[in-house]
Amino acid sequence: MLTRENFISSPVSIKAELLGLFKQKDPLTIFDIGACEAEDSIRYASLFPNATVYAFEPRADNCKKAIELITQYKKKNIVLENIALSNQNGKAEFYLSEGQPEEFKTTGTWDYGNKSSSLLPPSDEKNSNSSWLKFNKKMEVETIRLADYVQKKGIHTIDYAHIDVQGAELMVLEGAGGFLKKIKLIWLEVEAIELYKNQPLKNEVEFFMGENNFINILDTVDSVDGDQLYANKMYFSESALKAIPKVRKKKYSFISRVKSFLKS
Repeated sequence: MLTRENFISSPVSIKAELLGLFKQKDPLTIFDIGACEAEDSIRYASLFPNATVYAFEPRADNCKKAIELITQYKKKNIVLENIALSNQNGKAEFYLSEGQPEEFKTTGTWDYGNKSSSLLPPSDEKNSNSSWLKFNKKMEVETIRLADYVQKKGIHTIDYAHIDVQGAELMVLEGAGGFLKKIKLIWLEVEAIELYKNQPLKNEVEFFMGENNFINILDTVDSVDGDQLYANKMYFSESALKAIPKVRKKKYSFISRVKSFLKS
C-alpha cells in the first residue's frame, strides 16, 4: 500500500551523490524549497543529522501537516517557513492543485494532488497530461527573495538546495542574486515541455546554470521532465565531480518516486 511513511523511510533518491560530496556528520545548511508536507525535509534531516534543514512551503494546509510530521519523526533540525521563495518580495497568486489518481484511491491515503501547486498557472499540456489534477483555486501567498531571506537569517552559505516548485525554479534562483555563488549544490526539477505557462525549459535552465558557474553532474530529464543536479565549480574538486555519473535513465521527480511505490 502506498503510504507517506514508507516514502519517508526510503533512501533519499540521490543519497550516493550527496554522500560522495558531503560527509554524513557535516553541519550542513540544506534548503528544501517547495517542501509540501516536509517529507523530503525529514529524509534529509535523517541522512544528515547535524544539518539544519530549511523547509519552504507556501500552502498553510501543507505546513499544518508538515508540523505534525516533523513532530512525529522528532526532527528538531528542521526550520519550517510558510512562505514562497521567488524573484521578488511581496505577495503573489499561488495556483492550488488538487485531485487524486484513480489508482491511488485504492492503494493509499497520501494526498497526491497537493504536490503540483505553483506560482505559475498550469499550461494546456499540463492539464492534458494529468486529467485528474485540478487547478480550481488560487490563494495569495507571501514571497521573499532568497537573497533577502539568507541576509535576514544570517546564513552565509547553502550547502545543498533541493528546488521543486513546479516550473518556478529559475524564479527562485534569480531571487538569490549574488548569493547564488554561495550555493554549493542544487537539485532541481526541469521540464522539456511547458507544463506551466511561461516557465523556463531545459535549455534555458542549462544556460542559466552554466552562466553562473554550475556544472550539470546528473541528468534524468526525458522528453517531458526530470531532475538535474548542479555543482558549483568553486566548491568541488574535478576528481570529486568526475566520480558522479552524469546521466541516469531513472527519473527522480517527486511524481516518479511516488509512482514507483505503486509498482512495488
